Amino acid sequence: MQHSPEFEKLVSDVKKNIKEISVAETLDHIQKGAHLIDVREDNEWNEGHAKGATHLGRGIIERDIVSKFPEKSAELILYCGGGFRSALSAENLQKMGYTNVHSMAGGWKAWKDSGAPTE
Repeated sequence: MQHSPEFEKLVSDVKKNIKEISVAETLDHIQKGAHLIDVREDNEWNEGHAKGATHLGRGIIERDIVSKFPEKSAELILYCGGGFRSALSAENLQKMGYTNVHSMAGGWKAWKDSGAPTE
């Protein structure tokens, strides 16, 4: 997908404030108890998603995160289609007091390309 220069600049600025991790690191963190959260739209989720992920789309994640994950120190790894929306969401969760939030670099595309499990 082609993104506007304004959107790319916004995401670039946000990525300076968040932690990105690879698919391999994500899989390792999940084995150690991290929670994987898909922030894509409902239709994207319905077409396929990472096995075991929780769906909290960009439109609702800030509203619903505390009810799903009340512990602010819980390790949360967010992903989207390519790593842009998850970066924006990660920054917002940090602003809400979450201290262990990551964005998965490359998003769903990287997950599928790696052969990681899907549903």
